[in-house]
Amino acid sequence: MNIRLKSTPGLYVVGFMASGKSTVGRHLARRLGWNFFDLDEEIEAAEKRTIPEIFDTRGEAEFGRIESEMLAQHVHWIERGRPAVLALGGGTFISPGNRQLMEDHGMTIWLDCPFELVKRRVAQAPRRPLVRDLEKLAALYELRREIYRLADMRISADCDDAEAVVNAILHHPFLQ
Repeated sequence: MNIRLKSTPGLYVVGFMASGKSTVGRHLARRLGWNFFDLDEEIEAAEKRTIPEIFDTRGEAEFGRIESEMLAQHVHWIERGRPAVLALGGGTFISPGNRQLMEDHGMTIWLDCPFELVKRRVAQAPRRPLVRDLEKLAALYELRREIYRLADMRISADCDDAEAVVNAILHHPFLQ
């Protein structure tokens, strides 16, 4: 296993909304025998509000602050030797401070999901706050891909088979 993971055992699953971060993250954590956390679920539980409600009432900037704070809390636990896989919100990795924190405390895995698959999946989950305009969604997708490329690993997530994606992660040279 990669030496960075031995000192701080954190795997951070990043990517655009509906790329499969939570599903793949759960499967990956189970296979590794590690803890799993979905950052969006953690935020909703702590704030006692849904992500769309936080966006609508407090704004995207405040949501980002909460998200960074929750990420730092989990990184602190990982630092103390609690191995974990974290599925992050689509925008968490965009913040340079968040990226640095993850880089210093584990490895990042970008689930590179084709936009057509993202569109199909978000059509089934209309509660997502950034999905209200498909043209803006496509532009955001392209913009964020440039930042996601900074992740330690790029894993193709072009199917609905989470176990196949997990196998690709576990066989990636960074984890050998």
